[in-house]
Amino acid sequence: MAFFLETLFGGLMVGMLYSLVALGFVLIFKASGVFNFAQGAMVLFAALAMARFSEWIPLWLGIESKWLGNLLALATVVLLMVVVAQLIEMGVLRHLVNQDGITLLMATLGISYFLDGLAQLVFGSSTYKIDVGMPKDPIIVLESTFQGGLLLSLEDLYAAAIAAMLVALLTLFFQKTGTGRALRAMALGIVFGIPSLRIRGLYLAVATLAAQFFVDWFVNRAAWVTNHSTSGLVSIRSLDFLGMALDTPARKYLLCLTLLVVLGLMAKNLVRSAKGREWMAIRDMDVAAAVIGIRPVSAKLSAFAVSSFIVGVAGALWGFVHLGAWEPAAFGIDKSFQLLFMVIIGGLGSIVGAPMGAAFIVLLPLVLNHVPHWLGLPISTGTAAFLEHMIFGALIVVFLIAEPHGLARLWSTARQKLRLWPFPH
Repeated sequence: MAFFLETLFGGLMVGMLYSLVALGFVLIFKASGVFNFAQGAMVLFAALAMARFSEWIPLWLGIESKWLGNLLALATVVLLMVVVAQLIEMGVLRHLVNQDGITLLMATLGISYFLDGLAQLVFGSSTYKIDVGMPKDPIIVLESTFQGGLLLSLEDLYAAAIAAMLVALLTLFFQKTGTGRALRAMALGIVFGIPSLRIRGLYLAVATLAAQFFVDWFVNRAAWVTNHSTSGLVSIRSLDFLGMALDTPARKYLLCLTLLVVLGLMAKNLVRSAKGREWMAIRDMDVAAAVIGIRPVSAKLSAFAVSSFIVGVAGALWGFVHLGAWEPAAFGIDKSFQLLFMVIIGGLGSIVGAPMGAAFIVLLPLVLNHVPHWLGLPISTGTAAFLEHMIFGALIVVFLIAEPHGLARLWSTARQKLRLWPFPH
């Protein structure tokens, strides 16, 4: 019983800190209706900044008092995060006013990747210790009730108390001030303005994210998925296709290229067919499509079925031809985000843009790793990884603002201009 209570109290204290982060998420949603996927990256940015400024400021100013140094570091971090938030609003969100929720969600994903890379590039990626002066020794309570008493962390208690105080202050702000009530009214209008009988738009995107986490959980716990492998790694036998052994990189590449061309042509012709026109009608306005006789459920399920078939072929090729083995960790949430970024950069809704985005995502790490060395400016692998995150995040935001149709539209525009060059008239 004592162990259960210790775990319960510990979880509640940590939960208070999570509630503070969640309240910041809610505050952004109430104020702007933006489903902020960059909240975790903002927390990481602030935490790393606090850790480093608590070390740097006392050295810069010659301060010996730990409390004063931490207080100045906290004030600096708060000011820095205000500036970061203002730059995000002015540089990104202001240009996406009146855009749908999906576009805003993808923009916050790009911001998340950018802040993640920027924070680790500027402040470092090591493990840093923040000493705020709180007592760290645990205390033992209720010794008379339980044998040995309950062991609680004073540091967690102080942190939970501060978090509870901030949550209470923000709650009073929303309930008692005019600005807070106005923000609540805006959020209520947003919620009631979204049809509650069907999942679509932003909520459908979040539902697919939940499906990703469920599949990750399932494949890591269902032993038969990995053929009862204790390590979770499924090895493969030698591959052959139509009697030809796939034992060289060239043959594997030609197999993948052939299937890509076949499936790409199939998808292109399918989009032009009657079923493809049904998909586009449902995408544009499902209510109007239903009025003219298109069954939304059938159209949506067929789109997911065809997509799942193509993705299944791609997953098999990725695991057994490219990697040479299969494990659940190779297809986590990071891989899903990478595929999403590929589609955004290549062009949303463009079949031609998909291989363009894939080529960009594959070639960018190679460029970052090799070009600086060719120019005599070698950078570490870690720095290249952080720059890769920053570039991906920045490009996603730029494409969503300047050219939502991505590289495919840029290629189409360039091709049309080349047809007329050098006589544009």
